[in-house]
Amino acid sequence: MEQHGISKLDLKRRNRMQVLKILKQRGPTSRIDIAGMLELTRAAVTIITNEMIEQGIIQEIGEYKHVSEKAPRGRKKILIDINHHYKFAVGVTIEEDVVSVGLSTLAGDVLDKRNASVDPSTDKRDIYEFVEKAIREVMADNCLDRSSILGIGFGIFPTMYSQLDIEVNDGVPNYSKVKAYVASLTDLPTVFDNSVKGTAMANIDFLKTKDPNRHNIAFLQYGSTMHFVVTNLNDPIVSYDNRTGFVDKMIIDPNASERCSCGRRGCVENEITPQAITRKIRAVYSKDSTPALFSGTEGKAGDITLERVYDAYSKNDEPVIRIVDRTLELTAVLLNNLYFSTNPQKIVLHHFRFSPELADDAFFSMLKNHVTAIGGSRVASKIEQSIIEDKHRFLSGAAIAIRELFFDKGGFDKN
Repeated sequence: MEQHGISKLDLKRRNRMQVLKILKQRGPTSRIDIAGMLELTRAAVTIITNEMIEQGIIQEIGEYKHVSEKAPRGRKKILIDINHHYKFAVGVTIEEDVVSVGLSTLAGDVLDKRNASVDPSTDKRDIYEFVEKAIREVMADNCLDRSSILGIGFGIFPTMYSQLDIEVNDGVPNYSKVKAYVASLTDLPTVFDNSVKGTAMANIDFLKTKDPNRHNIAFLQYGSTMHFVVTNLNDPIVSYDNRTGFVDKMIIDPNASERCSCGRRGCVENEITPQAITRKIRAVYSKDSTPALFSGTEGKAGDITLERVYDAYSKNDEPVIRIVDRTLELTAVLLNNLYFSTNPQKIVLHHFRFSPELADDAFFSMLKNHVTAIGGSRVASKIEQSIIEDKHRFLSGAAIAIRELFFDKGGFDKN
């Protein structure tokens, strides 16, 4: 006779998964509070957590300290938390300008890293060779064997799919060729996903200060194209999963003078991406009109970069100032529209700056001023910077691995 329903193993995995997700969201929590949140008996939660403690997945960290002078009578609350050194994750993030490989704890604490610059001309074989070598080095340098590693998470930026020979069908990438290649190099568990989604998850999972009331963020990553992810209950919404680049086609200036190659007028791609900025700058570029930029590029329009644009902006090239300020204004329009269409608790901006020399805080302040002018202080107050540093971009891949191989499995090593 056909059997239906959930098995004991599935139920056990689900309960463990829920315990881990509570600890991830709230930090140290007592069994009593966990029982209340999961609507389970204290005895059931004690059985679940004791087994996880024996396996080294979670740990007791001491008594709950009451704020008031008088602690309530009865059994004292003992706090438990994830043992973030139970296993380590290897993260690999492949983006337009860098391949980042590193090692982290389950809390996203960086233990080691290797980065290599890439560009559209970089051969995929060189990328894979670097990844293979870097994984081997970070494990050897940290004296780790297979039993210490949770697995390897690969976060791949969508514009890199074709460069890595990853086929995309109806917006969904097929990682089978990459998986087969990686499987020939290691027997560690591997997971693959969109790096934008991974970086969004890293911004949720690796926050040092826990906020149990924070459940939804909108995450916007800046690059040659814009990419956007929205979460619900701290998980990316499925409809945004693999189509993170849709935001490029949103209209932010219907009165724009030029149409994009996509046929739209005033879309994000044609107005505020790096290519859009340099195209507009080249249209006004001359020795007389943009003297600082002209000098900085030695009269070569092909050498215009965002770094040099910002340098000219700081030196008061008036046409450059107009274009940059208009770009910030249109970016503020986009952020306002994304906020009111998705209603997130926070909008997190990643990789938003013109120059490596420009402090993130300085550019962020400029942008927030424009958001305040366009959408008001309420919208501006919801915007914050990504916690993932440029040199630690591998954390996108690490977050993907930790979510899928640890939290989603309830800490079980095997399916």
